[in-house]
Amino acid sequence: MHEMRRKDREISRDSALAITDKCNYAVMATVNSDGTPYCIPLSPVRDGEWLYFHSAKEGHKIENLRAMNRVCISCVGDVKAIPGKFSIEFESSVINGTASEVTEREEKIRALAIISRRYTPDNMPAFNEAIQKDLDRTAVWKIHIDEISGKARKPD
Repeated sequence: MHEMRRKDREISRDSALAITDKCNYAVMATVNSDGTPYCIPLSPVRDGEWLYFHSAKEGHKIENLRAMNRVCISCVGDVKAIPGKFSIEFESSVINGTASEVTEREEKIRALAIISRRYTPDNMPAFNEAIQKDLDRTAVWKIHIDEISGKARKPD
């Protein structure tokens, strides 16, 4: 990972992980077969040193991940305009990682449960029924957090 230019805004690894955990969505960058970039929003969930996300089994991002599994993910936490200034308070994390498809059934179910508890906790009573119906047509991918950095501008 590149050295951060604004060292005064660099935050700790733990703070960067906390931003990753609380972000409403993240944007994952992959590379197309012709070398051009491709970005797509995700709803990831972190479990230790892994980020999990669910997906359709086929599509643009899946093609890219199968061809080249190195990714970059950007997560944004709180953002707020600073009254009277042309600036904002913000916090973000950037992750470089290695993606792989989850193929083991129990890990896939566990990952989907973690994702569901994070984004749709009120629907958990119907989780087992949904898994029986949709597990085989849902893909789950995990990204190992190879590197993470964070940056923030907080009130002066």
